[in-house]
Amino acid sequence: MKIKSRDNLRALVETAILVAIGFVLSLIAPFRLPWGGSVTPISMLPILMIGIRHGISWGLAGGALYSCLQMLQQFWPPPTGTVEGYIAVVTLDYVLAFSVLGLSGIFKGKAYGLMFAAPLCLILRYLCHFISGIIVWGIYAENMPVWLYSLTYNGSYMIPEIILTTVVGTVLCLTAPPILFNISTAKQTGEAA
Repeated sequence: MKIKSRDNLRALVETAILVAIGFVLSLIAPFRLPWGGSVTPISMLPILMIGIRHGISWGLAGGALYSCLQMLQQFWPPPTGTVEGYIAVVTLDYVLAFSVLGLSGIFKGKAYGLMFAAPLCLILRYLCHFISGIIVWGIYAENMPVWLYSLTYNGSYMIPEIILTTVVGTVLCLTAPPILFNISTAKQTGEAA
């Protein structure tokens, strides 16, 4: 029982630290869009690491906590101002969009898990924003088809995020010690045999 509670305490502390690091990195935004969305170099990487190190449940919890901090940092109200619009924005642009990063926990304990988790989870985040763009933000599409507007608007910041996070995640997979990914050296050498 002591080992389990010690592991939970460790996961809790690491989750808090990684969420804080991700939040600080999200404040560095060289590119911001008028209706929300910005390129925040590798701010998603610490959130992905929660799942990689501790599994899906911790990853989802860390992503949900991070979504709350993002709402506090800068909440973009829907243009319609309806209750349904607010629910859609909170659900799609914040809670789901950042919680899906915790699905990186699928790759827990895998030597190159982050390399695969980064593009998968960030594409899922992009999909959440894309759907929100169609449902909520389509009013700004003007003469463009709503789906194309959402695809391009959200792609203008999500595609650079996906590329940067995947590149840095890949470099980490290839250069970082296994302890960073919570993989014991004995387990790693056992897999190689």
